[in-house]
Amino acid sequence: MEVILKQDVPKLGRRGDLVKVAEGYGRNYLLPHRLAIEATAANLKNIEQMRAAAARKSAAELTSARELAQQLEAQALVFQRRAGEQGTLFGSVTSMDVAAELERRGFNLDRRRIHLPEPIKSLGKYQVPAQLHAEVTIQLQVEVQPENPEEGAA
Repeated sequence: MEVILKQDVPKLGRRGDLVKVAEGYGRNYLLPHRLAIEATAANLKNIEQMRAAAARKSAAELTSARELAQQLEAQALVFQRRAGEQGTLFGSVTSMDVAAELERRGFNLDRRRIHLPEPIKSLGKYQVPAQLHAEVTIQLQVEVQPENPEEGAA
């Protein structure tokens, strides 16, 4: 089955590409999630218009992502959590916590764009990668401090 991608799909192609996929993948995933449209004769005629619109949209998204990256690099996120004597947390700091803190500060960043390999489970400073655009990735400054200062001093 041939489809035209409406959005970038990892390991498959970029927006506007004409790709060949398995029938089940196309009908059960790409089409229902509106990631692609079927490559019919009418849709193939419109592919150039889609590519031009996609190029304009991508350029605008890239510009806004770079502006957002400059603003976010100046932010230092500090989380206060209960910790044991060894500096291990009773809970953890997840990408959802990072996204919620950014939203509280006025930045709207989807938690799926924050690439935290595993939740943070100990006190300290961390660099957390966030992909704002296909070409823009930044390192967020995250610091986890003890809830009560005497907890982390032991």
